Amino acid sequence: MRARDLAVGYETVSVDSDAMDAARLMAEHKLPGLLVLDERGEPKAILPASQMIKVLVPAYVIEDPTLAAVVDEKHADRLCQALAGRRVGDCLSSKAPPPPVADPDDTALEVAALMAQVRSPLVAVAEKAKDGTHLLGVITASHLLHELLGAAGVVSPK
Repeated sequence: MRARDLAVGYETVSVDSDAMDAARLMAEHKLPGLLVLDERGEPKAILPASQMIKVLVPAYVIEDPTLAAVVDEKHADRLCQALAGRRVGDCLSSKAPPPPVADPDDTALEVAALMAQVRSPLVAVAEKAKDGTHLLGVITASHLLHELLGAAGVVSPK
């Protein structure tokens, strides 16, 4: 199996996309994260759902989680307001590394090694050309696991 054969269409957002729309996309499709594209449409970062949740939680609660117990439900229900007026780029960690990108001809083992090395829930599959990088799709950890287990006869193929 090659990366090009494993890659599937996947929801992407740009750094300028509305953060609330991105969070809604994650929630509605139960995605572990989103692939963020730059202004040229090239992979820029992965926005994990956990990072989006971190944006919702007030900094004082992250510093001292015991304070979460004193926030009443009425105020907790308003956490999503933290996304209002923000862009996806505002929600990315300042330390967000570039996303792992596999070459279309990489083997499943090469993709698995890349995913394990960077501890990413997904890997972009892209072809590099003179005019830029062209996204072919994404391989999620769960999809890769299913394919590997299917090849080993442990799970039934789709």
